[in-house]
Amino acid sequence: MSNFCRITPTASRDIESIMDYLAERGSIETAERFLEKIDTKFKMLAQFPRIGRKRDELYPGLRSVSLEDYLIFYRLVSNGIEVMRVVGGYRDLEALFVEDED
Repeated sequence: MSNFCRITPTASRDIESIMDYLAERGSIETAERFLEKIDTKFKMLAQFPRIGRKRDELYPGLRSVSLEDYLIFYRLVSNGIEVMRVVGGYRDLEALFVEDED
């Protein structure tokens, strides 16, 4: 059985924003290293989806793991995971998922 990682459009925009921020404040190389780390983390989560902390208080079935100063929010789906958000750990997390309820 092959586990997969689906990234929502919102999470994709989150990653793009992080990459832009890292490239502007640091360097293109810093942004590329972050992208490699996040790709590795996504692959690990697809293989071991239950390792994340349950975050039902934010959204039903939601889990989270950290990566440096960021949090990856995902949920389990058939044969893999769906990444819902990738955000800085200092954001108002409850507000993030109230906005995304559609």
